[in-house]
Amino acid sequence: MFGINGPEFILLLIIGVLVIGPSRLPEYTQKLANLVKEVRRMASGAREQIKEEVGIDIDEVDWKKYDPRQYDPRRIIKDALLDDDTKPVSAGAPAVAATAAAATASVETKPKAPTRVIERLAEGEAAPFDSEAT
Repeated sequence: MFGINGPEFILLLIIGVLVIGPSRLPEYTQKLANLVKEVRRMASGAREQIKEEVGIDIDEVDWKKYDPRQYDPRRIIKDALLDDDTKPVSAGAPAVAATAAAATASVETKPKAPTRVIERLAEGEAAPFDSEAT
């Protein structure tokens, strides 16, 4: 209760009785009781207003489903990566083996990359200039 333990609460109660005085104590206890009743009435009124506007019963809502702490991005990514969405291999297995064999054969007979030709300007020749370039 507000981080106040038993002895502290009793001490605050005694200080309150001394400050208020025994003559006004019944008046202030009645004011406190009325305040608590008013807060309860306001809370139940707010609940009823929400039920009318939203159209659902608040007690029936699964609030744990809307808890943002349950959405851990690491867990979501891990579940997505470990989720097995692959289709089982069936009649297409020989086609996959043939494709793998063709890929292996193409690696062995890989054509050589063309050699790069570098054209150099002659001695004293000016570099080409484009007047329309920036």
